[in-house]
Amino acid sequence: MNVHQADFIKSAAKPKDYPPPGLPEVAFVGRSNVGKSSLINVLAGRKGLVRTSSTPGRTQLINFFDINSILTLVDLPGYGYAKAPPELRKQWGPMIEAYLSSRESLKAVVLILDIRREPSEGDLQMLRWLEMYNIPPIIVLTKCDKLSKNELAKQRSVVAAAIKRDKGMLLPFSALSREGRDGIWSEIESVLGLQREQL
Repeated sequence: MNVHQADFIKSAAKPKDYPPPGLPEVAFVGRSNVGKSSLINVLAGRKGLVRTSSTPGRTQLINFFDINSILTLVDLPGYGYAKAPPELRKQWGPMIEAYLSSRESLKAVVLILDIRREPSEGDLQMLRWLEMYNIPPIIVLTKCDKLSKNELAKQRSVVAAAIKRDKGMLLPFSALSREGRDGIWSEIESVLGLQREQL
């Protein structure tokens, strides 16, 4: 997709505060420090659209971004950051599940996994939620520039086995080289049924 416009809409914690439903939404979710903000920035072609941080767990609200006035990207809070205050950790699960279960504009979820790590219990729980609510997952493996080609192939198979998916469904991505950006957009466009002339 050729992104010529990417704008922050608003942040929200509860369904009553979400923007009015309208454009199709694609949400992004993953454990803290998995590279979610960097992925969204690369897809949007805007370096500072989503604030990145070396401190995990910074996304504490649901953030909505308008892309080309044809779809909305939604940044969900990262999960699994052990050093976050316990009361904050308790809020993240219900906040994410409330969005997944109630948002009629939601068409797909990009689940982001670090290719160097085995999927966590939080990652597996997220897949269960997506199956429960019948939301198509687009699975992206980040940090791919940190592995050799041989390690990449091996780890892709390890992750695929852990989440019981065909490894061909796992899309490799590097925020550093931007490799994988076009493939992720193609998958999003396919799920949303967007035609080339709309982009």
